[in-house]
Amino acid sequence: MSMPKFDETMLPILKVLQSGKILTMQELSVELQLNYFDLTEEEKKETVSNGYSRFFDRVSWGRTYLKKAGLLEQPERSRVKITKEGIKVISSEIKAIDVNFLNHYPSFIAFLAGGKQKTKEEIGEAVIKQFSPQDMIDIGFQDIQDTLKSDLLEKLCNTNPYFFEKVVLILFQKMGYGDFQETPKSGDGGIDGIISQDKLGLEKIYIQAKRYSDDNKVREPAIRNFIGAMSRDVSKGIFVTTSNFDEAAVKKAKDANHKIILIDGEKLTELMIKNSVGVQIKTSYDVKELDNDFFEQS
Repeated sequence: MSMPKFDETMLPILKVLQSGKILTMQELSVELQLNYFDLTEEEKKETVSNGYSRFFDRVSWGRTYLKKAGLLEQPERSRVKITKEGIKVISSEIKAIDVNFLNHYPSFIAFLAGGKQKTKEEIGEAVIKQFSPQDMIDIGFQDIQDTLKSDLLEKLCNTNPYFFEKVVLILFQKMGYGDFQETPKSGDGGIDGIISQDKLGLEKIYIQAKRYSDDNKVREPAIRNFIGAMSRDVSKGIFVTTSNFDEAAVKKAKDANHKIILIDGEKLTELMIKNSVGVQIKTSYDVKELDNDFFEQS
């Protein structure tokens, strides 16, 4: 059998995991090769630009898509397990799983939309539309970015809350603010950290960082308490969360006498990627075009 496309790995992934066992991605990749994909020695040695084997890379993308649709979950670091919905799909004796099938799941549609408001029909049109090579590069890059943002947010939600606070402070320092100061782990009065607005430390900014799940919005009392904890000589604050803010919280921050900036999970991951906090460059590409000025010399 030739090297499978990434969507051709999705049904076999569910079949391997249907007994309920929890596997690492490496263990999953090995079982798929043993039971579903008879690769040649040359195919086993194929790699992609990030250094991983081509087969492992395609299994990883199959895993990601299944996870975004809710058919897989990650109960432990770097391990995967089938969900009840995944078992339901396998029990239906489905013959194949592809992107069109996964479009039945709202969570998967939201993932493909990349945070933008798109209908299932619009996404479907995007899948079948003929793109130029440059379009495909841009779309592929955006898909990778969206997946990275989603994985980064999940990692932040599962990390130690005190470490999350430090990540936020490190981010602001990377963004060009001055030194930061961590507040005591208890009795901080609702303030998780203090940063200098500039390198000289002429003005301070209070930081509040809340590691919330996506369905747990920051509400107005949290903003009110944050404002109440700010001292008289500090007029600026930044409230950061992995989730988002309800309308009352946004209004409270807007109407406050202090200058309060709200950063939700979407914006937080964008800033972390832009400032290389918690992420690293894996592969770089140079896209070149014809230099017409060079040939005008002829």
